Amino acid sequence: MNQAFSCASGEYLEMKNQVCSKCGEGTYSLGSGIKFDEWDELPAGFSNVATFMDTVVGPSDSRPDGCNNSSWVPRGNYIESNRDDCTVSLIYAVHLKKSGYVFFEYQYVDNNIFFEFFIQNDQCQEMDTTADKWVKLTDNGEWGSHSVMLKSGTNILYWRTTGILMGSKAVKPVLVKNITIEGVAYTSECFPCKPGTFSNKPGSFICQVCPRNTYSEKGAKECIKCEEESQFSEEGSSECMERPPCTTKDYFQIHTPCDEEGKTQIMYKWIEPKICREDVTDAIRLPPSGEKKDCPPCNPGFYNNGSSSCHPCPPGTFSDGTKECRPCPAGMEPALGFEYKWWNVLPGNMKTSCFNVGNSKCDGMNGWEVAGDHIQSGAGGSDNDYLILNLHIPGFKPPTSMTGAMGSELGRITFVFETLCSADCVLYFMVDINRKSTNVVESWGGTKEKQAYTHIIFKNATFTFTWAFQRTNQGQDNRRFINDMVKIYSITATNAVDGVASSCRACALGSEQSGSSCVPCPPGHYIEKETNQCKECPPDTYLSIHQVYGKEACIPCGPGSRSTQDHSVCYSDCFFHHEKENQSLHYDFSNLSSVGSLMNGPSFTSKGTKYFHFFNISLCGHEGKKMALCTNNITDFTVKEMVAGSDDYTNLVGAYVCQSTIIPSESKGFRAALSSQSIILADTFLGVTVETTLQNINIKEDMFPLPPSQIPDVHFFYKSSTTTTSCVNGRSTAVKMRCNPTKPGAGVISVPSKCPAGTCDGCTFYFLWESAEACPLCTEHDFHEIEGACKRGFQETLYVWNEPKWCIKGISLPEKKLSTCETVDFWLKVGAGVGAFTAVLLVALTCYFWKKNRKLEYKYSKLVMTTNSKECELPAADSCAIMEGEDNEEEVVYSNKQSLLGKLKSLATKEKEDHFESVQLKSSRSPNI
Repeated sequence: MNQAFSCASGEYLEMKNQVCSKCGEGTYSLGSGIKFDEWDELPAGFSNVATFMDTVVGPSDSRPDGCNNSSWVPRGNYIESNRDDCTVSLIYAVHLKKSGYVFFEYQYVDNNIFFEFFIQNDQCQEMDTTADKWVKLTDNGEWGSHSVMLKSGTNILYWRTTGILMGSKAVKPVLVKNITIEGVAYTSECFPCKPGTFSNKPGSFICQVCPRNTYSEKGAKECIKCEEESQFSEEGSSECMERPPCTTKDYFQIHTPCDEEGKTQIMYKWIEPKICREDVTDAIRLPPSGEKKDCPPCNPGFYNNGSSSCHPCPPGTFSDGTKECRPCPAGMEPALGFEYKWWNVLPGNMKTSCFNVGNSKCDGMNGWEVAGDHIQSGAGGSDNDYLILNLHIPGFKPPTSMTGAMGSELGRITFVFETLCSADCVLYFMVDINRKSTNVVESWGGTKEKQAYTHIIFKNATFTFTWAFQRTNQGQDNRRFINDMVKIYSITATNAVDGVASSCRACALGSEQSGSSCVPCPPGHYIEKETNQCKECPPDTYLSIHQVYGKEACIPCGPGSRSTQDHSVCYSDCFFHHEKENQSLHYDFSNLSSVGSLMNGPSFTSKGTKYFHFFNISLCGHEGKKMALCTNNITDFTVKEMVAGSDDYTNLVGAYVCQSTIIPSESKGFRAALSSQSIILADTFLGVTVETTLQNINIKEDMFPLPPSQIPDVHFFYKSSTTTTSCVNGRSTAVKMRCNPTKPGAGVISVPSKCPAGTCDGCTFYFLWESAEACPLCTEHDFHEIEGACKRGFQETLYVWNEPKWCIKGISLPEKKLSTCETVDFWLKVGAGVGAFTAVLLVALTCYFWKKNRKLEYKYSKLVMTTNSKECELPAADSCAIMEGEDNEEEVVYSNKQSLLGKLKSLATKEKEDHFESVQLKSSRSPNI
């Protein structure tokens, strides 16, 4: 057909006459559009395609067709996505004669599923902006809407979901209903009204829903009433059902508000809509009301002025709930907040509601009911309803006497609860900031004993806290688990801006003030007990948010840490000092202060989906500011362009250590990797030390291999201020810094081999960071000198590092040193001279004693010969033995100064005197001669 027709709403194109005609009764038409609001079965033109695009099959996936049974499932008024971790697309192709749009309603409450809607036209091009294809999350039980413009021509519509199952807990499916496509130019027929609806006049563009206790079949012009006494039907029913006998599951109890006498009583009411009969056999009747009892007291901060209701105390006054409001004494101020522990009526800043999965809300039923000392989940309309309780607080701020430092705790909300369940009930605790999006903070499934949970507030913003309870998430509309419930005994919120006071706290007074007027202390100042004046905390301490009175309010920082200028938090400046065996080790981790990242894995889900654990570590932060960012970002998990603390990124978390789950792009066929389930592992710095234990965080010796050197490892310890059901004391993190010269720069971060996810118990995380930048600063003990040979009167001295080099930065190597060799040559010359003189002296002494010995031998031999030849003659005189040329030894030469040779001779003579006896011989000469 060359010509395009356009018919109005409620009309169709009559093909024979080529004119637009009105639809008849019992039918409807959108004119130039089509609508799909009946999901008893998959409408014509829709198809399911289950894909599993992993290039690597996980170890637990032994079947290649593991997703063959995954599909979108029609549920009557809506269609429900798959609950597993397969990728399933609901596809519909439509040809538009002119540009138009597609509109649908949906429920999408679980961020463990990725839900995307995108379009391909006849040129196989996707949507203009890929960010538009990601559908936003909705609140529990509420329906959201999504619309996208369509171009003329063929358009293929895709509703695609991908589950991420990291544990045994199944995801909550996506629900879609009322799909409307506008722009088909004409429709050649009118559509009959679906069962449970009707149209009673021609030219209708929509069918009306049959009211309760009526029904209709397909194409009905009117609704038929059920038999009033024996039958019933829900709104929009296609048939009537028999009313069953009433049982205990058909009524619930309430506590009436206090009357004028200050009394309350228990009353019983039928669950609406009432579907049971009291006039049949075995049916029970509504129990009578209970006895009147005294009303519970007012909650702290409220008072009873003689009426039947409680009123908040005026500003500047306080009350414990049982006494009149009184002003705070001089030097004290009210401790503002809310403490709800008595439940006679719902407080003014709280509200309750009920939402049904298939419908927009429960029929006039309250979600929660007050019950004296607790508030409990109500009956609802069916077991899969969401029972909602909201608490609205416009902001948080610290007391007047202290101004909150940036990033410090402003307040906290604590509630005590228990759950009693026989099925798969779940209690959700959700937080909404500035009415932008509601995020699930924690959830509890099944029966839980009475316990307390605390959520800490770091930002002064408008908060809405939500408790949502669902008895079962199975698609059903009965009341089998009506007795499954959750009880909340108390809810306490501190430092609420519009709060009331149950007590007073000490405050600071100005130097010129004499009354009770309080002045704010500067950040990091405590209130001195004696004078009530503000005084700054000592260095390296931080001020407690819960106690500002007395010096004990200043809490010392951990080892190796210091406090910020405003004493709000403690942090590390990346420098650390340690004494080891009389050696001082200094560390400088500033080059590692930028965020370090680790992606370990891969791991696989039960279906074989590949995923990674992605960690960001901000070792030192920036003067207390946490630099590690993680986000539930579905297009780019690097968050390079995001700003920490920006209100525009409600899913962005900033911490010292955080974790995200990364689904790689090839895993599910997405163009970019997906980041989800971001959690804070550490937002508080505890300290840095070489010890392996700090504040109950213990790094076991077998957690990591032993270091290759004797340089001690340095440990950074952190904790998370938020508790969870599995980690009652919060999460903690230990980062072991190890010196490794073979890994320069940022080095390598790893997790223990025995705990591949970084944790063995889900609460304590361990990391090993190896880098040359983790080595201590160099000192004079880390190098030695080498002396060279003396060349041309100079000697060279070099300085080299000890190998291997286990240090970095610090001092530098000294320059090589040149020195002269003169001192060495002089002593060599002296030594040579002394040696030569000694040699000459020894030769001279040897010759002298040898010659003297010859003379003695000669004289002795002459004496013996003379004695033998002339026995009667006297021996000749000694002079006769002197030969020609010999000197007479009896000559005496006198000298005033003895020569060197004379001294030696004297020394020799003296030596001989010790060995020879002097004998006087008679002279052979006559006396006359």
